[in-house]
Amino acid sequence: MDITGNYSFWETQTYFKNTDLIVIGSGIVGLNAAISYKEKHKKAKVIVLERGILPSGASTKNAGFACFGSVSELLSDIKNTNEALVWQTVEMRVKGLALLRKRLGDKHINYKEYGGYELFDDHALFDACAESIAYLNKQIKPITKVKQVYSIETKQINAFKFKGVKGLIYNKKEGQIDTGLMMKNLIKLAHTKGIELLNAVSVKGINDSGKEVTVLTSAGDFKALKVIVATNGFANELLALKDVKPARAQVLITKPIKGLKLKGTFHFDEGYYYFRNIGDRVLFGGGRNLDTETETTTKLKLNATIQLRLDQLLKHTILPDTNFEVEQRWSGIMGIGSEKKPIIKKISGNIVCAVRMGGMGIAIGSLVGKLAADELE
Repeated sequence: MDITGNYSFWETQTYFKNTDLIVIGSGIVGLNAAISYKEKHKKAKVIVLERGILPSGASTKNAGFACFGSVSELLSDIKNTNEALVWQTVEMRVKGLALLRKRLGDKHINYKEYGGYELFDDHALFDACAESIAYLNKQIKPITKVKQVYSIETKQINAFKFKGVKGLIYNKKEGQIDTGLMMKNLIKLAHTKGIELLNAVSVKGINDSGKEVTVLTSAGDFKALKVIVATNGFANELLALKDVKPARAQVLITKPIKGLKLKGTFHFDEGYYYFRNIGDRVLFGGGRNLDTETETTTKLKLNATIQLRLDQLLKHTILPDTNFEVEQRWSGIMGIGSEKKPIIKKISGNIVCAVRMGGMGIAIGSLVGKLAADELE
């Protein structure tokens, strides 16, 4: 494509010439991939392309959970897939969180390790999970270096004032972050390393000639020696991957609640629902399993059925006898598949994909970005 009529000499030299790496997607994975590559190749010219004015998937729309798996979720995963693969993925999550905290610093993501809780409204499920705690602690100890990650919680069940909850399981190593602050500081770090971020650029296609890759976009054709596709749930708009599909997540947040007792992160229904405090507000999301077909989409839109269910659970289970108002509602797009382990692989000689975060982008994204950059070596 001849771009000489659309761009100046300066623009052409800066953005269209002699590019070593283009990363498609400016979310957690994309920025970490660009940063990791630039750290190894300090003189490399690296450009990140993003379709939105902010990351378009879930990186700035998630709940801010720094987590690696609740008891019921792990047991479900072990039941439905290879157990060795489950623990490999957990290890990636733990290492990813460590890399994120090291790269940005806890202050710059507002990391708080209040611990996490899993709620059970079913005695049989709670008993089954409780019986598995010793086994799970044994399996996860070499990964976390913590003797007892999971434990039955008895003191807080009354303090939280949940209604209909039969039991709680505590995860002492679970934390929470400020998602917006994290992304702001990732972007700042990328800029300090000389990485160029171009927003509002939609990628239409990618072609690897063997010598270089042409990235077809709404702003013209970009060329680079290497490309990393880090678009998670949007991956199949550019790549033909069999086991990646989008999964929309519904979220809401309340106005400040006077005297709020909740502190920490909370899961129930095998992780399909999740909530946390943000100061004296409650953020609540999930319910995709109520309408899976509709929520398998890349369209950012509210689902009235799921949002209504979130309202009901908030009113009757999480905050019973508490006056609250919902301040804001939104949705985000995750990438999922039959396995929760991310896909990091070469698509061609010069193109690598790093997708399918399985709803654990905060935990695993930094490591996935680094591993994607390593694939180019």
